Amino acid sequence: QVQLVESGGGLVQAGGSLRLSCAPSQRTFTHYNMGWFRQAPGAEREFVAAISWRADSTYYADSVKDRFTISRGNPMNVVYLQMNSLKPEDTAVYYCAASLGLLPGTMAEYPYWGQGTQVTVSS
Repeated sequence: QVQLVESGGGLVQAGGSLRLSCAPSQRTFTHYNMGWFRQAPGAEREFVAAISWRADSTYYADSVKDRFTISRGNPMNVVYLQMNSLKPEDTAVYYCAASLGLLPGTMAEYPYWGQGTQVTVSS
């Protein structure tokens, strides 16, 4: 069963911005740490960003630091990924996930996942 639903993906030109959202579909994740991962064609899924359940700690992959911002909304169930200065290499399917483990954590420590949203950045 899909526990999380991502939205906000699409096609954007290099240098543009997108805001991804992640909301629960069947249960609350208010007290879960949340993460964003991405998978490009032919590549392994990789960590992008994570945020603590209190929203007082954030973590980013070096490749997106200073360009992407992860945040939690109100209610704290909803998680966002603001992506600025997008590059063609950011093209991937973006997934959100929930974890009760230590941050940023490995993919195996995130038991709940969404189905992903496609982000395509044209040059």
